[in-house]
Amino acid sequence: MSISAASSLPDTDTLEVDSIVGLSDLKLEDTVKNQKGYLTERWRNPIQVPVDTLNPISKDSLDRFVRMERRRVRDSVRQELNKLPKHVYFTFDDGPLIGSSAIDSIAKAKNIKINVFLVGRHANISKRLKRDFQRYKDNALVECYNHSYTHAGNRFTTFYSNPVSAYEDFEKNELDLELTHKIVRLPGRNIWIYDDVRRIDLKSGASTADMLYTNGYKIYGWDVEWRIHGASGIPVQPVNEIYTRIRNYMDNKSSMEPNNVVLLMHDDMFQSKKGQQLLSSLIDTIQTTTDYKFEFIRDYPFRY
Repeated sequence: MSISAASSLPDTDTLEVDSIVGLSDLKLEDTVKNQKGYLTERWRNPIQVPVDTLNPISKDSLDRFVRMERRRVRDSVRQELNKLPKHVYFTFDDGPLIGSSAIDSIAKAKNIKINVFLVGRHANISKRLKRDFQRYKDNALVECYNHSYTHAGNRFTTFYSNPVSAYEDFEKNELDLELTHKIVRLPGRNIWIYDDVRRIDLKSGASTADMLYTNGYKIYGWDVEWRIHGASGIPVQPVNEIYTRIRNYMDNKSSMEPNNVVLLMHDDMFQSKKGQQLLSSLIDTIQTTTDYKFEFIRDYPFRY
């Protein structure tokens, strides 16, 4: 797994350790005014200690200093981030499927933004699913994104073994469904490539993801997954467990981007009344107990 991000401090081999303390003591609120994303960057890279060749200190002392400083900076940044808006992204994969029309209706009833990652082949299975796809497109609270045309035929390693044909599958999906956003989620892979971030879960999807990114796409994975029961199609975890995981990711700043949490679900989880009640309950719980904003993933991430 790898991730690349710009460093918040310049490379040097002459700065003294004391100068790093001074840098981390800058008033956060003053810096944020002049540098968007400063808090996010400090969270990612809370401290980097240059080598001081003039006044060397022992490795134990340096390690102790780094641990203490990392903890202090993280605590300070967390306090600042907690004062700022928090964003949650409800994403639904594999639609249109039976369950899509219920998701569309719930989004309208709860007045929340949702994100659907669509499979072109599913939209052409039947008149019903084609109609459900059109409902998504007509709903201003729903944004449609690319999840490939074939869903890799559920043979993911084989699919990604030929990055060119895999790329063409996504391209076909974009054209066939007339998708307007160059945003992708790879079937069977939790891969992120956007802006200054590159995180790969399984190498067999990396070449396809890189090819997509090179051609102007952003690739988004997820932080929390609400798993689906293969036989019944009903969500596996109870609502309270998913809600707690979202809260923990948000509070601990352990999601891909602090103050942003992406939830993965699948359309066919909500084909039954029970599944629909669970989805409604999760939304109600978030709306009544938090100040989280439901967002479109085209706006991801909000950095502070």
